[in-house]
Amino acid sequence: MKAFFVSAVLAMASLSLSAQTGTFEVDINSPRYFSVAVPDGNYLVTVTIGSKKRKAETVVRAESRRLMVERAVTRRGQLVDYTFVVNKRSPRYTAKTEKGTVEERVKLKEREYGYLNWDDSLTLEFNGASPAVKRIRIEPDTTATTIFLCGNSTVVDQDSEPWASWGQMIPRWFDSSIAISNHAESGLTARTFLGGNRLEKILTMMHPGDYVVCEFGHNDEKEHRPGDGAWYHYVYNLKIFIDKVRQAGGHIIFCTPTQRRAWQSDNQHILDTHGDFPAAMCSVAEREQVPVIDLNGMTRTFFETLGFEGSKKALVHYPAHTYPNQDKPLADNTHFNPYGAYEVAKMVVMGMKKLGLPLVDHLRTDWQDYNPSAPDDAAAFLWYDAAVKDVAKPDGN
Repeated sequence: MKAFFVSAVLAMASLSLSAQTGTFEVDINSPRYFSVAVPDGNYLVTVTIGSKKRKAETVVRAESRRLMVERAVTRRGQLVDYTFVVNKRSPRYTAKTEKGTVEERVKLKEREYGYLNWDDSLTLEFNGASPAVKRIRIEPDTTATTIFLCGNSTVVDQDSEPWASWGQMIPRWFDSSIAISNHAESGLTARTFLGGNRLEKILTMMHPGDYVVCEFGHNDEKEHRPGDGAWYHYVYNLKIFIDKVRQAGGHIIFCTPTQRRAWQSDNQHILDTHGDFPAAMCSVAEREQVPVIDLNGMTRTFFETLGFEGSKKALVHYPAHTYPNQDKPLADNTHFNPYGAYEVAKMVVMGMKKLGLPLVDHLRTDWQDYNPSAPDDAAAFLWYDAAVKDVAKPDGN
């Protein structure tokens, strides 16, 4: 089995920029970006895909490689509308204090300053074997329920190929009544997420009835200050998420951390590297009645089903010279590639279904239930590379 990755050159020079929302008549017939400058918020996007002159195959992603339309195949002369919601944000927010309001900022890492996720524009990426787009409509949306994501490198919208995370794949499965706002970043812990003002930013954007999903543990287990560890600072910080989200009228969900591809000596069973952290998360969740999605267990099943060699196809394992400036092989046993991230996103959706969350009433009609013990065939997975590539490993492990 070999995952099918297709390179496509998307030149930033072809990016269009407008200072207003509305309807844009376009003639996109090759991979490229389209961008509009808009304030923070959710936007309902309708893309008319197809061509009067030829058959087409189009992929649509938003901001930093968020998958919106996986593969739209249209016949010659066929035009089809696809509608989805894109959440746009900047690092700025207004905080309320006893002395009034003050302007604050999320404390971004240096590498984040180049992310499409954090700029002042809403950007769409059109890709695929033979993309064709005739019209783009972008309008503010005030009715969608927003799912805010908190976490680390296994959750973040990875900006560069070949890295990927479940947070940027999960938008593909929800209809236009759901928006995904991913505030995760590589290397973060629950403590540093809070300290970077990321939860405060979320609280200024969320409305009663919105959801906040948290996956932490990979990096928290490497903190060694006094009081650090699974049963004190970790659960203490998780409690802060619970209290603040509920105080704002939101619903909170926990995800236990994804497994690393670490094998026991028999090379048949995954070695649990997270210690007490999954149990600690489940303990505070039980005490506070927080729903939990068991990504720890599902990714263990996933890796063991794929096997010692097959599991490499879900992670950033590539021979030297697969990507530009890659002189050495990539062999990362923590960070997912697009195929692995796509599979984990399905696990998150199945976790929501198991919990009976109302969110699953808004899955797209082509959703099919997923079992990590019977994963999709990696050889059949199709992904068209975005223009931005960087073989430097994300923070965290």
